[in-house]
Amino acid sequence: MEQERQLGEVTFMTVAEVAAVMRVSKMTVYRLVHSGELPAVRVGRSFRVPEDAVDTYLKQSYMGTA
Repeated sequence: MEQERQLGEVTFMTVAEVAAVMRVSKMTVYRLVHSGELPAVRVGRSFRVPEDAVDTYLKQSYMGTA
């Protein structure tokens, strides 16, 4: 069981950074965010994705449970 992290301890990634890590387009990341498959926080007009959420999404996708 994972411990819940304090908000100040969460590392956020930009959409461009997530796209680079996942080797997909930024539009694909936006689709994942808008569909709710990838949680994100809106900061002004842009989104920030928690690094842990990217790791979780990739692990679930790799295991075929997403």
